[in-house]
Amino acid sequence: MPIEELAEFVNALDKSGELKRVKTQVDTNLEISEILSRVMYSNGPAVLFENVKNYDMPVLGNAFGSMKRLEIGLETSDFTEIGQRIVDMTKMDIPTGIFEKIRKLPELSKMTDIAPKLQKNGPVTEVFEDSPSFERIPILKTWPKDAGKFITFGLVATKHPETGVRNLGVYRMQILDKTHALMHWQKHKRGAHHYDIKKDSGSKIQAAVVIGADPATVFSAVAPVPEGLDKYVFAGITKKTGIKTVKCKTIDLEVPANAELVLEGYVDPSDIRMEGPFGDHTGYYTPPEPYPVFTLTGIMRRQKPIYLTTVVGKPILEDAFIGKVIERSFLPLIRMFHPEVVDFSMPAAGWFQGMAIISIKKRYPGQAKKVMMGLWGMGQLSLTKIFVVVDDDVNVHDPNDVIWGITTRVDAARDIMIINNTPTDTLDPASTLVNLGSKLGIDATQKTKEEGYLREIQELVKSDEDTKKLVDSKWSNYGL
Repeated sequence: MPIEELAEFVNALDKSGELKRVKTQVDTNLEISEILSRVMYSNGPAVLFENVKNYDMPVLGNAFGSMKRLEIGLETSDFTEIGQRIVDMTKMDIPTGIFEKIRKLPELSKMTDIAPKLQKNGPVTEVFEDSPSFERIPILKTWPKDAGKFITFGLVATKHPETGVRNLGVYRMQILDKTHALMHWQKHKRGAHHYDIKKDSGSKIQAAVVIGADPATVFSAVAPVPEGLDKYVFAGITKKTGIKTVKCKTIDLEVPANAELVLEGYVDPSDIRMEGPFGDHTGYYTPPEPYPVFTLTGIMRRQKPIYLTTVVGKPILEDAFIGKVIERSFLPLIRMFHPEVVDFSMPAAGWFQGMAIISIKKRYPGQAKKVMMGLWGMGQLSLTKIFVVVDDDVNVHDPNDVIWGITTRVDAARDIMIINNTPTDTLDPASTLVNLGSKLGIDATQKTKEEGYLREIQELVKSDEDTKKLVDSKWSNYGL
């Protein structure tokens, strides 16, 4: 049975030896984040802080900071299964093209077994605070030069103003006072798109910030799903059954019924203030920039909620493991549009958008560049700064093998592609302008005569097969 709530996940981690409980009193001002960052950098366990100074709410961190914990939470060791379910659902009886496949994606929302199930009540409706305050929640200040306390693992729920398709996205929120925070939804994110539509009509957009939920719902909020696919439906695809939802009290949104807390409110496009600095997952402080204000109108919560948080900074921290699951789960979708792709890797040190390495089964000249340009046109992959395409004999997860492939199959003048004035991640500290920069494409595949390679292709060094079998049969005798 899938894990239905955060407390159940905590118990599962506890039983598997993946959780430590801290009973010593700790402070939300820098202390908890310092502890968590040390634990994350040392590949340590999830941590439940049970004695938080000035609060009666425990704080959970590093809950998803290992592949084992993600396997427990998502109940699979093969994360490609998640993306494969989407591919299987979009298959058509007749051979189809890319545009037909894209049009098929919204139909997933109509499948009853994975669709969300609206409930009258749920665990998160046990308590309602009609005089809400951020001050009663143990929100952390993470780094010394952060502008204040930030919610770092809130699942921000909105819905498309025209289609009603629901979104969950993880956007940091800087706390201003008891009832106001800044919503840092970057320009390329779906929540920001919903906001822009409402802003164009001069309206506020309703939003709910979900704190703590079952692992499948949390993962779904982080995952860059195809446009048109409802995030609540994707959560159902991930856990193989529809999630339960309840209606908010002060706004017209549905939220996961099993959440720990739900912060209800709205974002006002007429109220813009400076947000930041904040120490982000690039390893740098992002400088102050203008973002809209979220106004808190109510809080639904459990009687005894757990505050789920994370710490971001220079890789490799907890978010790297979530990124690896995203990479694995979306490989089948990449293959659906680009069948020549064999494997795909986004190195953790590249903070998701920095770099991706793709291996292909090359059949014709220029195919590596075709794949790069195709992937740069796919959703959030449009923000990836560097693509390296290698042949299928290179292991994309082995940096040494990738470097070997680059240094033996790349001629800089022939195989390097630079594209200027393209979308970049808002947090990219290197781009000349915010949100606009250049791409680097490296074609590290073996070149053909059609691609200008006029030399004879050199033969790869390989062992003699008969000798390999002989050594295999005698290996135990060598004493090695």
